[in-house]
Amino acid sequence: MNVRLDDVDRKILKAMQRDASQSLDDIAREVGSSKTPVWNRIKKMREGGIIGQQTVLLDAEALGFEACFFVLIRTSEHEADWQQKFLAALQARPEVQEAHRLAGDIDYILKVRVQNARAYDVFYQALISEVRVFNVTALLSMEEIKSTVALPL
Repeated sequence: MNVRLDDVDRKILKAMQRDASQSLDDIAREVGSSKTPVWNRIKKMREGGIIGQQTVLLDAEALGFEACFFVLIRTSEHEADWQQKFLAALQARPEVQEAHRLAGDIDYILKVRVQNARAYDVFYQALISEVRVFNVTALLSMEEIKSTVALPL
């Protein structure tokens, strides 16, 4: 579905990106509208696929997930069967927060969040036991400088 956005829609999206738990009244007040039109716009954007799943952001370190690894994967196999098996292996692992197929020398990059290096090794051993890869390089993030899911509207 093709949804055309105007300035009010964008203001609503900015408000929701900042805090999706705020009330419709608060959003309406912020964008200079009333509750019912704001609700109708949000509903239209949900139905149009502009607004997806709503969730909460958890503090990984506070929950004991202190290690974030960026995993660079090169493979010599690019057949559909291998890709399906690789995708299934990634989908089955909650440690994988993000996975991207890349252009260039590296085929895939994963963002993997685990408790520590030992937990990463368990993840790594399980992955390579299921899917054949040519080369894996793991980079440990020493410090998260910026992280956001907000789009620059």
